[in-house]
Amino acid sequence: MSEMGEKSVQKKKFILETARKVFVEKGFKKVTMKDIVEACEISRGGLYLYFENTSQIFLEVLKLESEETDDVFSDNITDDATAADILVLFLQEQKKELLRKEDTLTQAIYEFYFENTPSKKDNILKKQFDSAVKIMEKLIEIGVENGEFFCTNCREAAKTIMFILEGMKIAAQTVGVTSETVDMEILFILKSLGVELEE
Repeated sequence: MSEMGEKSVQKKKFILETARKVFVEKGFKKVTMKDIVEACEISRGGLYLYFENTSQIFLEVLKLESEETDDVFSDNITDDATAADILVLFLQEQKKELLRKEDTLTQAIYEFYFENTPSKKDNILKKQFDSAVKIMEKLIEIGVENGEFFCTNCREAAKTIMFILEGMKIAAQTVGVTSETVDMEILFILKSLGVELEE
């Protein structure tokens, strides 16, 4: 990559990381291009060189976010991890996310999707959800083969788990969830797969 190309990649990444903080603080609806220009301390033209509007910036922020989440998760999986280990690790990561009060994009994400109904191919949330269901289904199938899980319909079980987590995300933003509530849902998920838990 040329020096100019590298520089513009860095600049774009800086804009996205700064914009993320603005979205976390204000949600999606209230953010203007002017807010992002001011936060980045760049000229308006400098911002429009990379992005046309706040929706475009927000979608790029979401892409970046999901790549980072995948990295954190895959970095924590050891070679000798069983399907149950991986599922528990995944659910613990979800719990951390659910209980995080600050530095979360959840409110902005819901505002964005209520305001813009993206076409199926542009719906990052749907893509993430569907891909999480696929990964969860594969994980459950492996667990069933290894005798760790008991499940007659891995696809439906995977969907149900993802819907429980999605529902808890909304609850965390609206009515609030406690650590105990999340633990009870995690236990329910594990027990529904027949995972033996030490009391």
